[in-house]
Amino acid sequence: MTVSNINCGLLPMMEAIPSVVKRIPVWAHIVNWMFFSNVTIIFNKWLIDTAGFTIILTCWHLVYATVATQILARTTTLLDSRRNFPVTGRLYLRTILPIGLLYSGSLICSNVVYLYLSVSFIQILKAVSPVAVLFASWSWGVAEPNLAKFINVLVIVFGVAISSFGEIQFSWTGFFFQIGGTSFEAVRVVMIQVMLSGEGLNMDPLVSLYYYAPVCALMNFFVAVFSELPNFQWVDAANAGFGMLFLNASIALFLNVASVFLIGKTSGLVMTLTGIFKSILLVIASVLIWSTQITLLQAVGYTIALAGLTYYSLGYDQLAGLGKMALSWINEIAPSTGGGSVPMPKRLIVVGLSSLVAVIVVLELTMSERGRRIMSAPSWQGGPGSH
Repeated sequence: MTVSNINCGLLPMMEAIPSVVKRIPVWAHIVNWMFFSNVTIIFNKWLIDTAGFTIILTCWHLVYATVATQILARTTTLLDSRRNFPVTGRLYLRTILPIGLLYSGSLICSNVVYLYLSVSFIQILKAVSPVAVLFASWSWGVAEPNLAKFINVLVIVFGVAISSFGEIQFSWTGFFFQIGGTSFEAVRVVMIQVMLSGEGLNMDPLVSLYYYAPVCALMNFFVAVFSELPNFQWVDAANAGFGMLFLNASIALFLNVASVFLIGKTSGLVMTLTGIFKSILLVIASVLIWSTQITLLQAVGYTIALAGLTYYSLGYDQLAGLGKMALSWINEIAPSTGGGSVPMPKRLIVVGLSSLVAVIVVLELTMSERGRRIMSAPSWQGGPGSH
């Protein structure tokens, strides 16, 4: 496929990318996405703590994404699916613009919250996101109210509430910023479903970035003019390092590319499980890097919220299927050697194993001697020898 004569030397190399990607195993795409996702969050937290500006940082990401997606659209085939969207002026004003404004609000709140709350507690609060999406769907008439789902989301809210009570450095300002970001994102998701998906226009993350980044960049700049720009000095950016700012924006872009490849290689089930596991890893990383204290009450609440989130996202049938697969795998590697064994109910096995793994992880970090030694080590607290 030829895009332009100017890119003749580059195109053969770019056209070879899909064949290379096909040979990459699925697990590599999963690890790649998890790596860039968590690194982006940790990197952003470090930059915000170092430079002290959040909205300007988000604006820089969006400007970088705007330029990068325009270049990718003209030199690669990664954004060729954008040609499936007949974007007219009317469609842009009615769909792209309002969705982009909501996306901008979500990004602003989601970054400002790092000034007030720890990374681990933010991840715990994010467990309530499906609840916000469900209520937004009911409000817009996209989904019918369902008692079973309502009870399920109450379990998630209950777990998050317990975690909030157990948070040592709780901030109401940070809490409301996180709830605001979650609400903006929930309405955005529903609007995409109503305005775009309803018309058969489904965008992958990179194409979405291609259309939304310019709108979000302008919106963020407008907000920054009245909030951070009056106090901004270039020495702040110099303290963070211009090279680090460029690297940070590049990693954020790579995350969107990794998302495109992951969506094309996995199912919704794998995406859901991967997202939950990624959040757990990020909580652990936050504890190790910033010595964040997680109380037992917080750990119990997060376990309840994750259990409710897993059941809400997958449902009993898929969880039972996973349980059967796990039992089959166990039987293959450790076949029974005679004797009559009493079969346990599949539901009990699935719930029991999931709860056991979650409890072991959180208790290891909060109550064991090894966990306390790791969190109190000088290397994690900026002791002697660290600069």
